[in-house]
Amino acid sequence: MRSVEGAQASGLDQSELKLLSRLKSRDREVRAHEAAHQSVGGQYAGSMSFTYQRGPDGAQYAIGGEVPVDVSPVEGNPQATLEKMRIVRAAALAPAQPSGQDRAVAAQAMQTMLEAQSELATQGSGKAEPGKGEPDSAPETSSAPGAESGSESSRRARNVYQDVAGLGENPNGSGASLLPPSLYA
Repeated sequence: MRSVEGAQASGLDQSELKLLSRLKSRDREVRAHEAAHQSVGGQYAGSMSFTYQRGPDGAQYAIGGEVPVDVSPVEGNPQATLEKMRIVRAAALAPAQPSGQDRAVAAQAMQTMLEAQSELATQGSGKAEPGKGEPDSAPETSSAPGAESGSESSRRARNVYQDVAGLGENPNGSGASLLPPSLYA
């Protein structure tokens, strides 16, 4: 990618230089956002993919992106499901400014965690240690053992961070949160 000074020497006008600056900024923001999802999501996050826009300098700039995140429960193992969903939730909320879709994935992970907690409670066999059933009680870095089901019923969510309306606008839309502030910790 060329610098703005190099672009100026190439004959770009003032409006093209402003667009180029916004595209470069957006590209950095999108790549950092998706990298945060992927690094925290670990084995449950897929590869990053991007939507590009060609700039006035002829280069391609990422203006949107996504990282697929596996939100399916671990079949037959509610404790492993709890641990997995802690990681999924942390991955969804990893970027500095989670999008509405990020918050929706985090809410879905929280719902799956609650279902797994309920399943552990109904087992009543005493396998769950005190405090282990709480959604925020275990470290976010634990890994879930066991294989995942490849059935048609397994669910996948995609984090989509895309601003199709134009560059520089808030990707969260209204900024309204889908989760209460107490669930972001």
